[in-house]
Amino acid sequence: MPRKVVQGPIRDKEKTKQKLLAAVGKILRVKGYSGLKVSKIAAVAGFDKKLIYEYFGSTDKLIDEYIRSQDYWSRINQDSVEVDLSDGGKELCKKAVLNQFESFKKNKELQKIILWELSESKPILRKLVEQREEAGEVLFENIIDPYFGDQALRTRAIMALLVSGAYYLNLYTGYNASKFCGVDLKSEEGRKAIEEAIVELIDLSYVKK
Repeated sequence: MPRKVVQGPIRDKEKTKQKLLAAVGKILRVKGYSGLKVSKIAAVAGFDKKLIYEYFGSTDKLIDEYIRSQDYWSRINQDSVEVDLSDGGKELCKKAVLNQFESFKKNKELQKIILWELSESKPILRKLVEQREEAGEVLFENIIDPYFGDQALRTRAIMALLVSGAYYLNLYTGYNASKFCGVDLKSEEGRKAIEEAIVELIDLSYVKK
């Protein structure tokens, strides 16, 4: 049987694309979003900038592909989460928010993206926000809303506070301080206390009135 050819234009193109995407992440981490210029991305990746246009169509499309690959909630429906949904999504919500809280702490590139969203209005960022909302809507419309009925808006509001809090606490303690309300978010004890609070609040939100 002849050996499978693993080299060639297709493989080389994919490797080049991955290096260009990695260059976007490196620049975000080191320089922030202001450093995402076509010439800089090409230089960090080690390629001619014309390859960005050839493989992605534009710098914005390259950046768009990168930030979608990093965004936690945009990928939530793609990631396999094995939980029983007969509880109206309670355990799924716990796992999703807890994983968000922990993964966001580690993902410095996503932290930069969230800060970028808060400081500038750009089509590329609005698109990401819309994709994130669409992913969340699948969870709400198919699992949470049917379970709660006319109380669904209350549950959505509670989840909004938990998700935004998971973002903010990591950003706050990552850039300016270690404590928030006296809880040391850089300590194992402090983070565990927040995680336990997330679980408790979700449990309370699933008590129907």
